[in-house]
Amino acid sequence: MRRGWLIAAAIVIALVLALLGAGRLGVFSGTPPTDLGVHDGRFKPPSATENSVSSQARLHAESRPPASARINPLPLRGKADASITRLRSVLEATEGVRIVLAAPDYLRAEARTRWLGFVDDLEFWVDPVDGVIHLRSASRLGRRDFGVNRERIDEIRARYLGLGPKPD
Repeated sequence: MRRGWLIAAAIVIALVLALLGAGRLGVFSGTPPTDLGVHDGRFKPPSATENSVSSQARLHAESRPPASARINPLPLRGKADASITRLRSVLEATEGVRIVLAAPDYLRAEARTRWLGFVDDLEFWVDPVDGVIHLRSASRLGRRDFGVNRERIDEIRARYLGLGPKPD
């Protein structure tokens, strides 16, 4: 009986180590989408599954994003360039987030989970017509993210607005 428990424990430990090793090797990072960016004032639609959020979800009713994909844009904090600079500082201070592309009105970043290395794509665009920063955050892999993208954006929003811990 005891020998069976030891074998089972050894198998579980081996599986956990294999998963962690696979994550470190980038097995779970996925491939960056080729259609990111702003096209005609829009991001690509949020996923049809529950693994993304977008402040433009309502603009993509034809792709039938779930209600969970809807999130509010960020307000501008002063002028557009100052707002994007502030947001960039918040992103740079966010653990696991790496800025991939920075323009005067657009930021693209990747957020990597600590243990398994799953990657989410984050986009932020200053909409001069609506006077907001539209955002999109989506998992590259999987059908559900258990609210991780929304939680990350909520944390970024709080720090951007000065309601959360200040970036270092």
